Amino acid sequence: MSIASNWFFWAVLSACFAALTAIFAKVGVAGVDSDLATLVRTVLILFVLAPFVWLAGKWSNPLVLPPKTLLFLALSALATGASWICYFRALQFGEASKVAPVDKFSLVLVAIFAFLFLGERPSSREWFGIGLVASGVLVLAFRR
Repeated sequence: MSIASNWFFWAVLSACFAALTAIFAKVGVAGVDSDLATLVRTVLILFVLAPFVWLAGKWSNPLVLPPKTLLFLALSALATGASWICYFRALQFGEASKVAPVDKFSLVLVAIFAFLFLGERPSSREWFGIGLVASGVLVLAFRR
């Protein structure tokens, strides 16, 4: 399997960029409304991603996608937007080293939702790891 098609490689890169996102966003929201900061971030992503898709030769008419695909991409976009708004607001009030791990509680929720709605069945070992993540979030989130 080549690196380009290795899911773990891309997941590790995603984690690295997500970590940088927390640090950069914490500095970026200082003295700025978190909702405005989220809007600026979103517009910048559009300006970076659109040329990338075009130059990579991956552009096609999104209006010809199946309605189910468009619906779930729209729902994903709405969930992403809500997540970003909440994340930036949390960073405005909290420490990045505490906000980011709680935000990553999404890992636990993804496992539960994938079990309930997608029929995925993690092994006992995987549930144990997911439980450890949940425990770690609780340890980080609550003070003595």
